[in-house]
Amino acid sequence: MTIQQVLLLLLLWMWLPHPCHTEMLFRRTPDLRPKSFGGRASGNDGKAIHRQKRGWMWNQFFLLEEYTGSDYQYVGKLHSDQDKGDGSLKYILSGDGAGTLFIIDEKTGDIHATRRIDREEKAFYTLRAQAINRRTLRPVEPESEFVIKIHDINDNEPTFPEEIYTASVPEMSVVGTSVVQVTATDADDPSYGNSARVIYSILQGQPYFSVEPETGIIRTALPNMNRENREQYQVVIQAKDMGGQMGGLSGTTTVNITLTDVNDNPPRFPQSTIHLRIPESSPVGTAIGSVKATDADTGKNAEVEYRIIDGDGTDMFDIVTQKDTQEGIITVRKPLDYETRRLYTLKVEAENTHVDPRFYYLGPFKDTTIVKISVEDVDEPPIFSRSSYLFEVHEDIELGTIIGTVMARDPDSASSPIRFSLDRHTDLDRIFNIHSGNGSIYTSKPLDREISQWHNLSVIAAEINNPKDTTRVPVYVRILDVNDNAPQFAVFYDTFVCENARAGQLIQTISAVDKDDPLGGQKFFFSLAAVNPNFTVQDNEDNTARILTRRNGFSRHEISTYLLPVVISDNDYPIQSSTGTLTIRVCACDSRGNMQSCNAEALLLPAGLSTGALVAILLCIIILLVIVVLFAALKRQRKKEPLILSKEDIRDNIVSYNDEGGGEEDTQAFDIGTLRNPAVIEDKKLRRDIIPETLFVPRRTPSAPDNTDVRDFINQRLKEHDTDPSAPPYDSLATYAYEGNDSIAESLSSLESGTTEGDQNYDYLREWGPRFNKLAEMYGGGESDKDTS
Repeated sequence: MTIQQVLLLLLLWMWLPHPCHTEMLFRRTPDLRPKSFGGRASGNDGKAIHRQKRGWMWNQFFLLEEYTGSDYQYVGKLHSDQDKGDGSLKYILSGDGAGTLFIIDEKTGDIHATRRIDREEKAFYTLRAQAINRRTLRPVEPESEFVIKIHDINDNEPTFPEEIYTASVPEMSVVGTSVVQVTATDADDPSYGNSARVIYSILQGQPYFSVEPETGIIRTALPNMNRENREQYQVVIQAKDMGGQMGGLSGTTTVNITLTDVNDNPPRFPQSTIHLRIPESSPVGTAIGSVKATDADTGKNAEVEYRIIDGDGTDMFDIVTQKDTQEGIITVRKPLDYETRRLYTLKVEAENTHVDPRFYYLGPFKDTTIVKISVEDVDEPPIFSRSSYLFEVHEDIELGTIIGTVMARDPDSASSPIRFSLDRHTDLDRIFNIHSGNGSIYTSKPLDREISQWHNLSVIAAEINNPKDTTRVPVYVRILDVNDNAPQFAVFYDTFVCENARAGQLIQTISAVDKDDPLGGQKFFFSLAAVNPNFTVQDNEDNTARILTRRNGFSRHEISTYLLPVVISDNDYPIQSSTGTLTIRVCACDSRGNMQSCNAEALLLPAGLSTGALVAILLCIIILLVIVVLFAALKRQRKKEPLILSKEDIRDNIVSYNDEGGGEEDTQAFDIGTLRNPAVIEDKKLRRDIIPETLFVPRRTPSAPDNTDVRDFINQRLKEHDTDPSAPPYDSLATYAYEGNDSIAESLSSLESGTTEGDQNYDYLREWGPRFNKLAEMYGGGESDKDTS
């Protein structure tokens, strides 16, 4: 049976009355004029119901997609009961695709599809139909709407939204653990048949994974999958429509599954015993070496913490975990000594920091190893018995006295003799020295506490067998004080006594200083070297003393200055004393004791001459001196002097004019136009190198014509200067920078003779005078000889 026959049977079946589906399949359109059937029916209320005669009707049309026939595909037929078959009615179609996709026969009402239809593009089409009278063009049926629904066929395979999926699942997961869900879509109609019903299956990835057929959820299929054995898996999933039956269309996708790590492996040391070596000279904090426990896990599951849990070197060494390399770095905690201990044993433990309780059954997640550290012997420098030395010595000791001894030893097992020396950079004055064999320090120069109270030395100890390996130690020498300095006046005292002073009057308070520094403090005593009838000293017993007068009245005319020797002694042992001399001036004072004058002018001036009179005399002398100076200056200005001073006659000298001038534009120095134009006369211009006694009026010389010969011009100017009394001396040289007119001989160069076409005649050279006869013979005569020959 062909498709056309099937469609025809389907159409006839739809035209048959089906009471249970009448409301869904048929639409009734009442006639413009009511028409009644012959029968009646009574309703529930007893009234008669009149049925109207059905006009024209059609059902919902169905059309298969993807029609492959050569003719137009028949859709259905529109028909009105008023159609008598005489062609008086005309059927009109409008709506989705009317006239293009769907066409109608105006006379019969048959509807055809003009091309293939894809349901995935449009699942149904809504159209409107109308029957009109062909002659009057009036509708015989009202316009009604109907639907053409496209029946689906399985022409689309399932597709996945992604070509490749990426997923992960923890290792050691139980069977059935969900990994990822993949979903395929089918463009076919899910409400019609099984074209869009998709079933999933696994093509690749068994037996490790499985997929649920209905949902597409991928699950683990094997227990205890270990990432350390295999980490990556590739699973291919197929989606097939038609419920997975034969003939259905299918699509595939790839899922890359990665097993993520869990802490299911404990750390393990590759060796049960590890040997390390370190020199005994290694400082504290030096890294000896490293230990590392391997862990098959990754990331935080492989993080390990190291610690020293036992051994005989727990107090000598530390271990630090290096996070980036997961190594345990062993470092020195205390100084090592090969001579004391040569081997240490440590027990080191490595433990995971993140443990998963689900895998406790796999064993303890820790491991231990034994680390043996051997200390190597090195040639160590000497070691002093102390880290520093302090010696105290008095400043008055004799030269060569030992002030102290430093001691050092060789820490190596094979002890070597030690040699000591002083670092001379710490003793530039070479005050101290040291015995190289026993380390005794002694003085080589006198000590003086007042110059330097402390000396900071540096002693060097070196092995005789290895002098390059040295050790230094600081030695502090404190110089103790000895009373070897006498006290002196604290400052310089300017002391005076008034002429009207009374006996017992205080004129000065003195004090003293001492460079020494006794333990009990300074104590000074003041006294006079001898009994003095004018002054006395009274000790205040507080390191000060007062100078008092012993008589009334002093006279500057008799004695203007007194010298008072004062003895100052200290209280230390041995007692030191010195004598300081006070200079006491006698001065005139007012009634209150304020000094007015200490000068002895009364001895130099007559009686009755006061200071004011002396000042007046000095002012008069100064004024007289100023008047004399002014008079001499005025007299000097009146004297005439020449500009040029010379003891010899000016005519015996040559006046040189070295002024080059500024050229033609310089009108200040020299007017060159005068030389070029002899007619120009300089009026009222006087010489500036001498001072003429009589001013002569310049004579106006007759102007020379423009074509005056140079020789005549120069002779005329010489004559004028010879007769000019204001001109320079006769022995002077006058220079005239005048070049003169062009020579009538023109150019004598032979360069131009080569350019002439014929022979040149030089006979005119004979006309120039006897000086050119030789040239005439050389040129003119030569040519004549050539012609005669």
